[in-house]
Amino acid sequence: MPAIRSVPPRAAIPLRRRGTPAEVAPACLSRSKRTTLIMRPMEVALNQRGIPARAVVSVRGLRKSFGGNHVLQGVDLDVDEGSVTVVIGPSGCGKSVLIKHIIGLLRPDEGTILVDGEDITQLSERAMTGVRRKFGMLFQHSALFDSMTVLDNVMFPLREHARMPRREMRDLAVQRLNQLGLVGVEEVYPAELSGGMRKRVGLARATILNPKIVIYDEPMTGLDPIMCENVEDMILTARRELGVTSILISHDMASTFRMADKVAMLHEGRIVIQGPPDAVKSSRNEVVRRFIYLSGTGPLTLPEAGA
Repeated sequence: MPAIRSVPPRAAIPLRRRGTPAEVAPACLSRSKRTTLIMRPMEVALNQRGIPARAVVSVRGLRKSFGGNHVLQGVDLDVDEGSVTVVIGPSGCGKSVLIKHIIGLLRPDEGTILVDGEDITQLSERAMTGVRRKFGMLFQHSALFDSMTVLDNVMFPLREHARMPRREMRDLAVQRLNQLGLVGVEEVYPAELSGGMRKRVGLARATILNPKIVIYDEPMTGLDPIMCENVEDMILTARRELGVTSILISHDMASTFRMADKVAMLHEGRIVIQGPPDAVKSSRNEVVRRFIYLSGTGPLTLPEAGA
């Protein structure tokens, strides 16, 4: 777990205004009491130089409704540069809607989304094209083209967005595959690979344009425990070798608590807790504890109601 220390709010990166950095202040508190809760000193992750980590993505007060369905109801979230941040929460709670806002596929009803300090909610669709180049996406089932070889799959974004000779594209694709532990598979088709290897090919394709941020949509779905560990290693390798920031949507609590730098839980349209894995596991929020407990990775007992 990264080193942490308490710092005054003014020395920290911009943080939550509508809730504490860990757990949301109860709505029943008066405004003055909520402010007292929010402004107390807080734990901030430090980078290797001992400096508070910079938020490469910062979401504040994000609201989105579809008709009468209020999906996001004031989401606040920070994703630190170079970190692995995992968003957890019940099915249908809005995790995918949140991700679509972060990459600019949806426009919020209210709120701001800063990517590298720029509020993307105010950008034109033309300007958003440049912002989206900062992101790579690894889909749940890798979404490889079955009729293409591994090499052609990885080269596909280069053919679409880069102007360079095929030899250079090939060299870049082979290098990226090698960085992710895939050697000698260039002419193999996706159907000939294991599930874990397909995910690595998908990650090679997602990072071939050198994005700053990679988003993983349920990367552990359908994998056995050993393969899950291989995918965890893949994600950590991408951070180490490629220097990317990772945002994951996951229901796999075992993997989440093994590899995450920060865990954020979305529930009823809000982030009810975000922080280091140990802080989340020790939370006294009954919703958080119950969700982790049911996954089999949390405490063996639940607090009594009202405790």
